[in-house]
Amino acid sequence: MRLLIIDDDTELCQLVADYLKPMGFEVEMEHDGERGADRATAEQWAAVILDVMMPGCDGFEVDRATAEQWAAVILDVMMPGCDGFEVLRRIRAKSKVPVMMLTGRGEEVDRIVGLELGADDYLPKTFSSRELLARLRAVLRRTGWIAESAPQAPIKELVIGELRINPETHDVVLGDQPVQLTPAEFGLLLSLAKAHGRVKTREQLIEEVADREWDVFDRAIDMHISTLRKKLGDDPKEPRFIKTVRGYGYQLVTPGR
Repeated sequence: MRLLIIDDDTELCQLVADYLKPMGFEVEMEHDGERGADRATAEQWAAVILDVMMPGCDGFEVDRATAEQWAAVILDVMMPGCDGFEVLRRIRAKSKVPVMMLTGRGEEVDRIVGLELGADDYLPKTFSSRELLARLRAVLRRTGWIAESAPQAPIKELVIGELRINPETHDVVLGDQPVQLTPAEFGLLLSLAKAHGRVKTREQLIEEVADREWDVFDRAIDMHISTLRKKLGDDPKEPRFIKTVRGYGYQLVTPGR
């Protein structure tokens, strides 16, 4: 999922990018307003994080150029030389794009005014990275970029080459030999198998298998994958079944394809 950050604060951009990239976002940055506006209009993005006052052109120009294509807008209330509420008024005058307001002030009146003007959410600038991610996900779900989980019908045995996985009995057979897996290892293998060749992020895997949020420094999934590979006879350098997609996650493939 592609995310564009348009902000002249290079340090802030890098901090946000370093946190979001392992979560499955392909993060790109522009530090000049003119170039940012050009890229925002020429390419498709799941969301744009925007600093209203940018070198090269101000954020109002970026707003006019891209409002109809944004999946979400994260807007600073108190920017040098402009009022974020006025930016929100201009956006709401011509677009229903979800807007998240950011502010360094905590007054209740600011939150009320922002919400009355049409903001979808309000976040103090003391937010944690996890909170920003959770709020961003909520916005993307509402706009359809992230689909809500739908109930799935029971599935029968899954076959990947000579590997057979039974979701009901938790039996795994490689060739004609049973493979003994721990619940966590089986959960990982089943999650990858259900993806039918699509890549699963570490975040997705840990939320599905361990039912908890993933931290950027959490290496539990990598350790389980390492053990799982050994039990499947996989060479990490040239895996037959479980491939690593650098910077993103893992993929279960059919050997020989």
